[in-house]
Amino acid sequence: MPLSKEEVQHIAALARLELTAEEMEHYRGQLSAILDHVARLQQLDTEAIPPMSAVFSGDSHLREDESRQSLPPEKILENAPNKTDGQFKIPPVFEK
Repeated sequence: MPLSKEEVQHIAALARLELTAEEMEHYRGQLSAILDHVARLQQLDTEAIPPMSAVFSGDSHLREDESRQSLPPEKILENAPNKTDGQFKIPPVFEK
């Protein structure tokens, strides 16, 4: 299912991408290959496969949630490169 150059331009415009002619041709090939693969998947017979709401069964593989004592602040800050008054000190995010 090869895409036309106009279709790729339309998709790029929707994604707000500016593509060169070389990139346009490159992505045209890749998008066409993806659509070909999806078309092949749609041809598969899935009648015997029951619908699923999740990939895994209903059993939870997670551990039980249980409260426990947290680490003391001194232990947490032990390897911190910079700390002040029992807190991590980080460089400012915003410039003044």
